[in-house]
Amino acid sequence: MARVRKTKSGAVLTPEVEEALADEAEAGYDLDVATPRKVGRPSLGRGVSPRLDLRIEPDLAEALHERAEEEHRSVSAVARDALRRYLAS
Repeated sequence: MARVRKTKSGAVLTPEVEEALADEAEAGYDLDVATPRKVGRPSLGRGVSPRLDLRIEPDLAEALHERAEEEHRSVSAVARDALRRYLAS
């Protein structure tokens, strides 16, 4: 049984669609009219937002995840707020 292939948006890639896309690619693309795509997550402020990786104890990680879930927020947002409060004290 053949696997159904889909695009990122969920459209089914039928053999006809695949052939049309291949024809378009073979004809070439005008990069002057191409829309540039931004990759990655948006910045939290101006410029690039530095990424910080750190290790924490399992019980602290569990508490962080629980708090984020309770507040319907991301783990990162809760951690940023906690770090801001700590550094402001």
